[in-house]
Amino acid sequence: MSEIDTSVSPVDEPGDRDDFYDVIILGAGLSGIDAAYRLTQDNPTLRYLILERRERVGGTWDLFRYPGIRSDSDIFTLSFPFEPWRRPEALAQGADIRNYVEHTAEKYGIADHIRFGQHVTAADWDSSTDTWTISATADDASRSYRTRFVYFATGYYDYDDPYTPQFAGIDDFTGTVVHPQQWPDDLDHTGKNIVVIGSGATAVSLIPSLAKSAGHVTMLQRSPSYIVSMSQAQKLNPLIRKLLPPKAAHQVIRTRYAAQTAAMVHALHRFPKIGRKLLTSGVRKELPDNYPVEVHFNPSYDPWDQRMCMVPDADLFEQISAGSVEMVTDHIDRIDTTGVALKSGRHLDADVIVTATGLNLQAFGGVRIRVDDAEVKPHDRFVFKSHLLEDVPNLAWSVGYTNASWTLRADMTARAVAKLLHYMRSHGYTHAYPHLGEVSMPSQPLWDLKAGYVLRAPDALPKSGTHGYWKVRHNYYRDAIDHHTDDIEKSMVFGHVPVRARSL
Repeated sequence: MSEIDTSVSPVDEPGDRDDFYDVIILGAGLSGIDAAYRLTQDNPTLRYLILERRERVGGTWDLFRYPGIRSDSDIFTLSFPFEPWRRPEALAQGADIRNYVEHTAEKYGIADHIRFGQHVTAADWDSSTDTWTISATADDASRSYRTRFVYFATGYYDYDDPYTPQFAGIDDFTGTVVHPQQWPDDLDHTGKNIVVIGSGATAVSLIPSLAKSAGHVTMLQRSPSYIVSMSQAQKLNPLIRKLLPPKAAHQVIRTRYAAQTAAMVHALHRFPKIGRKLLTSGVRKELPDNYPVEVHFNPSYDPWDQRMCMVPDADLFEQISAGSVEMVTDHIDRIDTTGVALKSGRHLDADVIVTATGLNLQAFGGVRIRVDDAEVKPHDRFVFKSHLLEDVPNLAWSVGYTNASWTLRADMTARAVAKLLHYMRSHGYTHAYPHLGEVSMPSQPLWDLKAGYVLRAPDALPKSGTHGYWKVRHNYYRDAIDHHTDDIEKSMVFGHVPVRARSL
């Protein structure tokens, strides 16, 4: 049952409409643009604003500009369900994704609601007025915005500080050291010997592109990852697009890929030993006879304990077979003036060292959240329905799946928040938040991955419960069922701002 405070009357919005918004969305990436579309679809008169720190839309797809940047899940489920992806490839290039996000924002009039160059630092809730004050800096000047509801579409990692281990001797290296998150525009790698440290999605995206013009590229990993080739030449999709209108074709293709990925994840979790054999066998077929697949492509963990790395048309394996890319599985002893010394005794000569060593987790874009002057520590709060925060009013956070594309859950979150806002507006409520009450519930990590960036920062994210709406699942179809059968009042507190606060 819900707890509904009806002791006070609803109020009009604060008087200064030029300074007040129904919703402020933080971030103009995939999640932020999706949210703007969905929220206004259900609430056409909604007054909203998007605050974006960067100078263009795109989020991740504007930040990352290293060679070969591309999606690590199929683009058909990563794209918006309401705007068809019209290009043919299954794994899309980063620049194409950013252009698609920008096109969508322009097409639906969302771009007019974006303010760029806004570095949001704090969000403060005032229960006496049921409003958030959003503090930001722009061009070294401070600015504040007021809103009834705040929607965090800020992703899950630190945009400023990527993760780079402290390698002994790295300051002695006379070449260039670069992290993919901070790739310089003027880096010329033509003819260079490059050592890429890392084995995740960034490394396998970057290396084939580097190998086209580099002298030689070495992929140095401490331990292997699962790497799967995905065909870019789709046979069924062109037929579907020919037979159906663009939006209908997009929905069919999107549904197909979502089901395909869900079935694969379920099967690999259910039969990990068989899955391991199939995955390593697939790699073996792409490489020369007697290649040491067991050394370089047989991880110690089961499939989908970490995200799977996807490569288009076996491009990485082609470069390995051609000899332009070498896989090395070893541990670093130290970095010296000319390259990387390994604990096996081998030395890797390098002109450029790329530290594709991962990200640092960061919830809510690093924004400091306070409720009535009390700071909210994300890791002390449970997440409700995967996007609301325990006892924090009028706040939503969009975060994707670990085993499927980001947008599948981001879009579901946007539609759920749109439904909540419509319910609040139709009932005159000015605040809503989930409340666990006196129930004692064990906690578990929000994400079920054993990836390094998750294990390094156990307190960076809010926590999941173990049952009901308090449990964060990574199962798109079970979440979709819950979304359609959602009880909007369950475990929620609704209420009105006190009458005395009608005039701010």
